[in-house]
Amino acid sequence: MTAGLDRRQFLQRLAAAGLLAVPATGALAACATGGGGTSSGGAVGEVSATNPLGVAADAPLDVVIFNGGYGEDYAKAHEAMYRELYPQAQVKHTATTQISQEMQPRFVGGNPPDVLDDSGAQKIEYANLVNEGMLTDLTPLLDAPSLDDPNVKVRDTLLPGTIEQGTFGGTCYGVNYVYETFAIWYSEPLFEKNGWTPPTTWDEMMALSEQIKAAGIAPFAYGGTNAADYVLDLNLGAAIKQGGPDVIKNIDNLEPKAWQQEPLVQATQGIEEMVRKGYFLPGSEGLKHTEAQTQWVQGKAAFYVSGSWIENEMKTISPPDFQMTALPIPVLEPGSAMPTTALRTQPAEFFCVPRDAKNVRGGMEYLRIMLSKKGAAAFAQETASVPVVKGGTDAVAQKTPALASLSAALDAAGDNVFNWQFWIWYAAFKPAVKTEMGNLLAGRTTADGFLSAMQAVADEVAGDPSITKYNR
Repeated sequence: MTAGLDRRQFLQRLAAAGLLAVPATGALAACATGGGGTSSGGAVGEVSATNPLGVAADAPLDVVIFNGGYGEDYAKAHEAMYRELYPQAQVKHTATTQISQEMQPRFVGGNPPDVLDDSGAQKIEYANLVNEGMLTDLTPLLDAPSLDDPNVKVRDTLLPGTIEQGTFGGTCYGVNYVYETFAIWYSEPLFEKNGWTPPTTWDEMMALSEQIKAAGIAPFAYGGTNAADYVLDLNLGAAIKQGGPDVIKNIDNLEPKAWQQEPLVQATQGIEEMVRKGYFLPGSEGLKHTEAQTQWVQGKAAFYVSGSWIENEMKTISPPDFQMTALPIPVLEPGSAMPTTALRTQPAEFFCVPRDAKNVRGGMEYLRIMLSKKGAAAFAQETASVPVVKGGTDAVAQKTPALASLSAALDAAGDNVFNWQFWIWYAAFKPAVKTEMGNLLAGRTTADGFLSAMQAVADEVAGDPSITKYNR
């Protein structure tokens, strides 16, 4: 258990924050169970070469999916694959955007689902679930033979960084299923029509933004009510490219004054200048991310900063000839530590198996199916996104414009990829980034104010002995 915070206190804090319905105190205490790792209960079947995890063939499986940018159809395909292997099993499918509100009571009540896609703006913070012993150690899954080749372990079929992204204190508690890539997105036909050249440096981006604004189009849009943090990729990404990987390692490791590093100061001042010059779509502060994206695909803004889920999220709204294209974050200046082709990649969409699930082994088997090439191809086909399985898009016959541009961008980046962990490891950061980036984009604070606020959060986390610390 987290030092200084027992599970009852943890649940009471969630209740006080309005994140779950409050049963009587005695009920909270009665539901609380400590510990972590693989549950000793739940349905058990006979272990064999074809059933290495010992799945009970007739045990029901309860799957909860975040119905966000990737939708739910890919999950239905995976559930069908599970039923093919275990036709006696009843599979319950739930898709929702209200993960925290709907799942917190189930965790408290001791009846969580067997598989949970803990994602989206309303997700339960992973670190909280891990620190309170609520998730299953997935080592048995990672060491199990893959569905594609019994001589290859599941862990050896995954792209770099996948296991690390779900690892806390040396133990893997989740599989982030999507190899998300973060970029600035634009419509290639719009740029060709106007003779605009995608920028590679910050100065080029600022000069182009002035041309775009003069043409009566906002250079950028953002969703201020729930996704102002998307814009963090613009300044933090530029800072990392300029100063190198140590910039983000210092932030992740809670080093003193990490948020005052010169490349980050320079990049954040660049955001402040963009706000001052009116390069963001007026009214963005009051828009949800989907509303801002709608403005973008309707041609009212030229750029949108987002992850690789965006094409699938907007596929019913985007014009047929929009052709979403990924552009790496521009470098601050020539001679940067990382090339302009460098990309932020992050295994995301956190799939976990709750420790108190009734069918823990079935939950891990479901993940093993997802991590097969057939499962990966189904995801790529449905979502136009890259799964974390090696060769996962090989079977996709015709890639969409966004998926094609992502594939090309990843090839160009090679080993020059980066990511950050601080807001995954420490729950305090994500809401702080949303709030403070929103203030910066709305002109309510300055670059110095933003960085000072973030440094204050880092210092508070670093100085709190009750928070488990992680290190890169």
